Amino acid sequence: MLRSLLVLMITFALPALAQETPPTGGPGDPLVIDRSATGGATTLEEIMARQEALRAGEAEPNIDTSDREAMTGGTAPSTSAELGALGGAADTDLWRGIRYDNIGIETQNRGPAATTLIQDGGMWWLEFREGPLRTWGGYLLLGTLAALAVFFVIRGRIRIDGEKTGRTVLRFTALERFGHWLTAGSFIALGITGLLVLFGRVAIIPLIGKDAWAPVAIASKWVHNNVSWAFMLGLVLIFVLWVVQNIPRWEDLKWLAKGGGLFTKGHVPARKFNAGQKIIFWVVILGGVSVSASGLSLLFPFELPMFAGTFEILNNWGLPQAVGLGELPTALSPQEEMQYAQLWHVIVGFGMMAVILAHIYIGSIGMEGAYDAVGKGEVEEQWAKEHHSIWAEAAIAKRDGRKTPAE
Repeated sequence: MLRSLLVLMITFALPALAQETPPTGGPGDPLVIDRSATGGATTLEEIMARQEALRAGEAEPNIDTSDREAMTGGTAPSTSAELGALGGAADTDLWRGIRYDNIGIETQNRGPAATTLIQDGGMWWLEFREGPLRTWGGYLLLGTLAALAVFFVIRGRIRIDGEKTGRTVLRFTALERFGHWLTAGSFIALGITGLLVLFGRVAIIPLIGKDAWAPVAIASKWVHNNVSWAFMLGLVLIFVLWVVQNIPRWEDLKWLAKGGGLFTKGHVPARKFNAGQKIIFWVVILGGVSVSASGLSLLFPFELPMFAGTFEILNNWGLPQAVGLGELPTALSPQEEMQYAQLWHVIVGFGMMAVILAHIYIGSIGMEGAYDAVGKGEVEEQWAKEHHSIWAEAAIAKRDGRKTPAE
């Protein structure tokens, strides 16, 4: 009996002797534990702290694991975050090495970042993508459609006011129409497939199920990746064809001040492209270049990273510091580059889609005779005089073989 009691006393006393150092720091500070007696392995104090945290309904106690990070030469996010660095608090050096990406993993794939098994730093990206990005992007598109519907109910279709002549004037050549539809058609395909990929899990799978969604997702990705080249070609073509005619002029301010006649009766003089069309042109060109750059970075993440260099330039200019963001990170892994590129790609894409929805509305049901410009290339003479009077005067003179006044 005495021997059994002595064994029990020794059993309970040894762990306590191996952990002489009590927790240090004030309330809220990490729990500092001396692991020298255990060679870095988990101590009884850690086990008890975790059990107390579980009883209290907490995910993880605030335990200092800096000594274990030093053992692997890396750092990781907090253990209390979702998918946090639990490997830093695990028993095995193997798991800690995987978590801190410092274990010398080998793989048959010799590509960049092939040995990175865990990249939990992307949780902020996932949360932003599934939260604010989907929510506010969806609201933007739905709000745009709602605003256009209200405008149509209040204003109705913008009709040709004067008497139609039955004569037409050349608005766009075959090459110009090809450039327009190449850019427009590819953008619509990219927009639809992009929305499918972004909203598929929350909007499509509940309707048709995972098995039916899988081939749709694969097809959407293939279309998105390959139609992008047509979009970029279209951008180059319309830029070359129309950039000179879309240079802003002082007279565009008058058009904007009167709302282009969209909200009132009467029409404002304009050249081949009015101020509203010029805005759309530059949104498409600048937004298209930006979304193409981020798309190329996603297609070739190891060859064309774009954010580390961009962040360095912004830091040198002091812009992030001026708005309270501090210095932006300039050492980004390929995965982080792709996360930033994907978010930028979608944000710019949402903005372009909202603008293009308004453009589609005006060019279809919103304005009588507008579609003929890109559909047939020829527009009613009266329409040309009412909406682009400066250009119409020159175009009609050219058609009739008269001396062409300067546009």
